[in-house]
Amino acid sequence: MKLLYPPRLHPGDTLGVVAPASAPPDPKNVDRAIAVLERLGYRTKLAPKVHQRLGFLAGSDRDRAGDLMRMFTDRKVQAIICVRGGYGTARLLSRLDYPLIRANPKIFIGYSDITSLHGAFLTRAGLVSFHGPMLNSDFALKRLPAFTVQSFLRTLTSPAPPGDIATGYAGRTVKILRRGIARGRLIGGNITILNTLIGTRWLPDFKNTILFLEDVGEVPYRWDRMLTQLLNCGLLPQVAGVAIGLNARCQDPRAQTAGEYRQTLEEVFCERLRPLNIPVVAGLPFGHVAMNATLPVGARATLDANRGELRLDEAGVR
Repeated sequence: MKLLYPPRLHPGDTLGVVAPASAPPDPKNVDRAIAVLERLGYRTKLAPKVHQRLGFLAGSDRDRAGDLMRMFTDRKVQAIICVRGGYGTARLLSRLDYPLIRANPKIFIGYSDITSLHGAFLTRAGLVSFHGPMLNSDFALKRLPAFTVQSFLRTLTSPAPPGDIATGYAGRTVKILRRGIARGRLIGGNITILNTLIGTRWLPDFKNTILFLEDVGEVPYRWDRMLTQLLNCGLLPQVAGVAIGLNARCQDPRAQTAGEYRQTLEEVFCERLRPLNIPVVAGLPFGHVAMNATLPVGARATLDANRGELRLDEAGVR
């Protein structure tokens, strides 16, 4: 299936707001985030059911899927942004009309549990979508980093290749775990959610790709378990390179007091990934952190593990 690149954002465009997973803990976060988007020069339109709650979900599966489809077909909406992740997007995958989504390609942006939708849009609609900031976890921050905003705008508003995803990032977190240079299409997202797509028709093709991974609150042995699952399924050996983000709260809090040896997250990455003999870079600025770059899922990229860079070689928009 030929890939579709959605039209880029223009000043004054309308961003449709959807909640395909969980509802925000504080509904006022949505209002704060909308005010930020409007200051950036965009209009917003809330999906009809966006304020609903049903247990740990932002409404019923039918309502959340309906909101998402409604935004794709709404001619007044040029892009779609998620309120938050949490849990629930996998429950929508069989309810979506992928031919209709393909007929109405739009920017779609989110991360974490939204990884399910990125996989589905790529495999079933051939649509490039965007792993990037959301309302509750990013645009509602009192101190939203300029880096996150600039990456969002650079990636979504220009048909030129965005280049190095760390442009403007002053942190010293990037680590080269295995040198080399690899090129391929960018796939991935939250590793927990990516694992749940294994065995389904929504899992992207891993062959010759740059796989990017991130998570939050997963201690090293759980990362080991998930990487081992990707290895045992024969998926990791297919990729050309691995780019790892900033993984908040993923160190073992009992490592110093457990009375037994506990591996660090970096040691897990080295043990599981170095034997693949492909470039591996960790500590890149994306994930459940304030410094959250926008990544076009499906676009061509270069992982330069000699320089410690992940470069976007083509625009995700047209």
